[in-house]
Amino acid sequence: MAKLPPLSLYIHIPWCVQKCPYCDFNSHALKDEVPHDDYVAHLLHDLDDDIAYVQGREVATIFIGGGTPSLLSGAAMQQLLDGVRERLRLAEDAEITMEANPGTVEADRFVDYQRAGVNRISIGVQSFSEPKLQRLGRIHGPEEAKRAARLAAGLGLRSFNLDLMHGLPDQTPEEALADLRQAIELNPPHLSWYQLTIEPNTLFGSRPPVLPDDDALWSIFEQGHKLLTEAGYRQYETSAYAKPGYQCQHNLNYWRFGDYLGIGCGAHGKVTFPDGRILRTAKTRHPRGYMQGNYRDRQHEVENVDKPFEFFMNRFRLLEPAPRREFTLYTGLMESVVRPQIDEAIARGYLTETAEQWQITEHGKLFLNSLLELFLAE
Repeated sequence: MAKLPPLSLYIHIPWCVQKCPYCDFNSHALKDEVPHDDYVAHLLHDLDDDIAYVQGREVATIFIGGGTPSLLSGAAMQQLLDGVRERLRLAEDAEITMEANPGTVEADRFVDYQRAGVNRISIGVQSFSEPKLQRLGRIHGPEEAKRAARLAAGLGLRSFNLDLMHGLPDQTPEEALADLRQAIELNPPHLSWYQLTIEPNTLFGSRPPVLPDDDALWSIFEQGHKLLTEAGYRQYETSAYAKPGYQCQHNLNYWRFGDYLGIGCGAHGKVTFPDGRILRTAKTRHPRGYMQGNYRDRQHEVENVDKPFEFFMNRFRLLEPAPRREFTLYTGLMESVVRPQIDEAIARGYLTETAEQWQITEHGKLFLNSLLELFLAE
């Protein structure tokens, strides 16, 4: 029998001022006003439909993503989080994160969000270079980004994060590192620092820009990693760095193969049952259909043969050791099912093993895809 993992809640706000050319998230450029009250009412009805999946657990983290959640009014955020608290038992120290765009951030609204219960803000900076921001289709400038970060720092929140990209169109290593130095100077407790990738079904996908070559990307990563480490940040996930004690608990629950309810347009969920079944859910992507009350788009049970890949695909993104007992606890499968693949991974130098845990090696990090392919179903 599987043990029920910790439970989180993800809430999706689908609107943006404009769609960025690199973005493949479920976001929709705003044509009129955000339907604040109506959308919140639908989110809470959606949550009502999923309430049976809670199975008595308290919710440890909430993440409000988008789109641009900071387009939602302070009053709507209050109504939303009050409604969530009426329906779910939140942990006393629950981490409640909201994504924000510097171009939509106002001081009084940040205070309203905090009053509603948000205690961690993730600010989508991406770059401090005006030309690069314009190339990325961002609606904010460098000074707005710095102002938003200082505002978050002054609010006395539990934490705040800056999202920063590197490997941007025509970006030199010097430009990428200048961006990172400016982010470090703002002293966020958490920094998400990730490489731009070109995704299909985006504007960049149909008209790809010129990106730095592999040698330049490696140089940016090596020097940037050194800068972050010297500034007191520790890498704990592929693209996440934090000061000690400031890791994003919501994301840790994802990577540790925890459960999460997903409400809102296009939101995904994962639910484990006492008999070991794992259900994945996906909500209706387009606001038009969603706001007609058609919340659930599809769902499927994860086959036993797919569970090892799904478990390790998440677990090995984290640099912390993976407790061996959690494989059986969270998948309902015996370790013997993956013993040949684990032995192969150890033989190739991807993993080390003790009686209690598996640890991905530096070599394993470099060949993460090859490591994960070992666990793919035939």
